[in-house]
Amino acid sequence: MEQTYQYAWIIPFVPLPVPMLIGVGLLLFPTATKNLRRMWAFPSILLLSIVMIFSTNLSIQQINSSSIYQYVWSWTLDNDFSLEFGYLIDPLTSIMSMLITTVGIMVLIYSDNYMAHDQGYLRFFAYMSFFSTSMLGLVTSANLIQIYIFWELVGVCSYLLIGFWFTRPPAANACQKAFVTNRVGDFGLLLGILGFYWITGSFEFRDLFEIFNNLIYNNQVNSPFVTLCAALLFVGAVAKSAQFPLHVWLPDAMEGPTPISALIHAATMVAAGIFLVARLLPLFIVIPYIMNFISLIGIITVLLGATLALAQKDIKKGLAYSTMSQLGYMMLALGMGSYRSALFHLITHAYSKALLFLGSGSVIHSMETIVGYSPDKSQNMVFMGGLTKHVPITKTSFLLGTLSLCGIPPLACFWSKDEILNDSWMYSPIFAIIAWATAGLTAFYMFRIYLLTFEGHLNVHFQNYSGNQNTSLYSISLWGKGCSKRINKNFRLLRMKKNESSSFRNDKNLRKSNGGPTFINIVHFDKKRPFSYPYESDNTMLFPLLVLVLFTLFVGFLGIPFNQEGGDLDILSKWLAPSINLLHQKSKDSMDWYEFLKDATFSVSIAYSGILIASFLYKPIYSSFKNFYLINSFVKIGPKRSRWDKILNALYDWSYNRAYIDAFYTTSFVGAIRGLSKLTDFFDRRVIDGITNGVGVMSFFVGEGIKYVGGGRISSYLFLYFSFVSIFLLVYYFSTF
Repeated sequence: MEQTYQYAWIIPFVPLPVPMLIGVGLLLFPTATKNLRRMWAFPSILLLSIVMIFSTNLSIQQINSSSIYQYVWSWTLDNDFSLEFGYLIDPLTSIMSMLITTVGIMVLIYSDNYMAHDQGYLRFFAYMSFFSTSMLGLVTSANLIQIYIFWELVGVCSYLLIGFWFTRPPAANACQKAFVTNRVGDFGLLLGILGFYWITGSFEFRDLFEIFNNLIYNNQVNSPFVTLCAALLFVGAVAKSAQFPLHVWLPDAMEGPTPISALIHAATMVAAGIFLVARLLPLFIVIPYIMNFISLIGIITVLLGATLALAQKDIKKGLAYSTMSQLGYMMLALGMGSYRSALFHLITHAYSKALLFLGSGSVIHSMETIVGYSPDKSQNMVFMGGLTKHVPITKTSFLLGTLSLCGIPPLACFWSKDEILNDSWMYSPIFAIIAWATAGLTAFYMFRIYLLTFEGHLNVHFQNYSGNQNTSLYSISLWGKGCSKRINKNFRLLRMKKNESSSFRNDKNLRKSNGGPTFINIVHFDKKRPFSYPYESDNTMLFPLLVLVLFTLFVGFLGIPFNQEGGDLDILSKWLAPSINLLHQKSKDSMDWYEFLKDATFSVSIAYSGILIASFLYKPIYSSFKNFYLINSFVKIGPKRSRWDKILNALYDWSYNRAYIDAFYTTSFVGAIRGLSKLTDFFDRRVIDGITNGVGVMSFFVGEGIKYVGGGRISSYLFLYFSFVSIFLLVYYFSTF
């Protein structure tokens, strides 16, 4: 076992050869490298699989032996300063390594097909492998300086991946927004690291915790300064894990390719903030104000993320706000001191959310067969619906991920979220009420996403002959009000046969091209334009979905103690035992099944309430209509709304406009900075440059004037000289009195 730990230093460096070789190949053999570009997916997946096997071995040893291994070597030596680099293998490291590698492998397999026709295929795999290296280096770091180095590398990789399609202005703006927002948190993190080095004189975790605890115990620290330094450390986690108020970058980051969203915005990068707080929890736990601050930020993020997800039209942005809310649950648990619950939810959420993001990518991939590559349409849920018959495997996997995130047993997130909800009652009744209410909101907005995407009939898109205008036959509004939009009069929809796979189909115009997608002819006067129905993704995209479905179904059982009579710990508690002991907390060694069932009944009831409300508002009822051909007509679908219209519209506007936080930042910070820059520009041009230019102009005129004084006569020069000397002597003489 000791020998296995000694080779753990290779974990971050195994994926590194891929970006290096791709870079060298593009530099020396660009044509051959580009022609053989599909071969680079294999080494990327193979090397990350080696890391996964090694990480699995380490995790098994962690569970069996409950040990912590650390190895460091000196980087710089001085009389008063020593910087050491190394690696730390403990339960937190092994958990994060497992998440990064397992989800990373699934994303790479998925990306091989998803990005197959993209010109940046090689660049994508180079970025992804370098990101894996950076993230693995982060979680194995043995001190704060090493964490900060890899923390910045992760930020650089996220900038490159979010702005992967940099020729698109929204993607370019999104990566800049993410980079700048995270720089705010990173600056706070750096100041916090330097502050704690000033207090303890060490960057190493073990020495840092021991020295700081002794200082706190002996009351030898300045409490306000310590609290400030701890808050600055936490600011870094707030930005990276998209916590309020530095969450604004996360929904815009969905401009990157969908596999990136599944990896860095579900299981890895956004989890880095949770990892940092968990790593530093022995430091934070002895500072009560910081623990309260962490839990407060967590509960605000829980509620804010859920409410902002209610009205989103973009499927990926809806999932992004869901991620923000679930990360808030983890931060709340850490603030309450529930170390086990936070990491348990980190594990279950990572697999469920990766499944949902990859499922959304499959949906987007299918929608592009209809509308072409247009994020405004291929990702807009209002333009979806009725995909169940066309993408059944994607639909089933997406439904399981949705039910897991809603907290429906026995899926993964039920076990972890229920544990956090129960712990919140013992911490604060107010926080508990908010957390439980948000659980209902989670079920509501997640089922809203599912229903708008898969249920009902396909929202057919019509394009005129020039392809400049787009309308849809009908859509389901955000508050359950379905209606048909008026179709351009240039179009005529042919009558269709009942009980076909789509309600908009006609036998005379039905055709298939060599087993490919089904077409229906939309008639534009006498010209025919084919319309392609969506179809299921390829097997290389479906395989990761099925694997993640297995994780979603069974990973939650890690936290269940099966042998109740013997009092055995569950697998997760055995795994986390060294870290829990370091926090001086008691491991969970038993489960009161009566209390568990009582609490679970309540939480599941809340989840089902949210699902039922979403079904009532968004479940289409038009399936009972016969010959449902709505052309140039308006039909209400859903409950009538009367006096609640203003309230619902205000809530919708608040949610859809992101609680106006982005607008506030634009006005307060962006506008203020631009105003200050204009002021400094005016001062520079008018004052600084004015003085410089004024001196030059004055010198010019003075020189012009003086040249006429010089006539070349020595007598005139002597006369002027003695005149000025006489005036000076007179002034000096009278000034002495």
